[in-house]
Amino acid sequence: MQILDGVAVSAHIKTEIKEETAKLVALGHKKPHLAAILVGNNPASEAYVGNKVKTCDELGFDSTLLRFETDITEAQLIEEIKKLNADDNIDGILVQLPLPKHISDDAAINTIDPAKDVDGFHPITQGKMVLGQPSFLPATPYGILLMLEHYRIDTTGMHCVVIGRSNIVGMPMSILMARNGNPGNCTVTICHSKTKNLKEICLQADIIVAAIGRPRYVTEDMVKEGAIVIDVGINRIDDATKKSGSRLVGDVDFDNVAPKCSYITPVPKGVGLMTICGLMKNTLEAAKQRSK
Repeated sequence: MQILDGVAVSAHIKTEIKEETAKLVALGHKKPHLAAILVGNNPASEAYVGNKVKTCDELGFDSTLLRFETDITEAQLIEEIKKLNADDNIDGILVQLPLPKHISDDAAINTIDPAKDVDGFHPITQGKMVLGQPSFLPATPYGILLMLEHYRIDTTGMHCVVIGRSNIVGMPMSILMARNGNPGNCTVTICHSKTKNLKEICLQADIIVAAIGRPRYVTEDMVKEGAIVIDVGINRIDDATKKSGSRLVGDVDFDNVAPKCSYITPVPKGVGLMTICGLMKNTLEAAKQRSK
């Protein structure tokens, strides 16, 4: 069993991005500039955005963080996104989800200029991905591809089971793993909470991508010997042994599943770090496109 180490892989990729950014600036182009919108003060969202802004600084990017109170209206938020669309200094825009209930996630995402959609959520961006046209890949699936690529895992001909059907992870991951390429060229089955024979399907899988949002949902009896397991879940559970009273676990029962795997990602220090790498590579690419 080998751990797919998000710390080591993300450090390697960030070094490459930093070097490429320095070359871009040396040629007289401006630094890549990422704008992030944060509504409210959700602790998890605060942490995610904080990590993204910190990474921008590490890589030599510029960043702008726009904070708004939870009482901002949907119309006001859309106007703020439009301002960023029109700002030539901004290369990439992300709106941290989830938004307050009175604001439609779709309305916000659909307002982002696809040329600045570095999270890869816009319908045009995802439509191009489905058709195999150049586009920004959704950050988490992109990060997973980068992880598999780094470890030189040949996925050709494998059966990949994706558990979860969100537009952010599950659906795009299933499309990317089925496409003609490596990583890719898999036979893909997409499952979800309503799948009746999930255990039987998972036992056929060479690769399991768990993105269902339920702590330790994938158990030892669902995984065959030698499988590759990618755990996208980030769930907080009670743990009296921790000073905080809680700890993070994934969608996979890591302790019991790991011994059966050929490769597995941990939580934390796995896919979450790779998601930021995907976002940053998209932002760099957006800057390069705008510098032409």
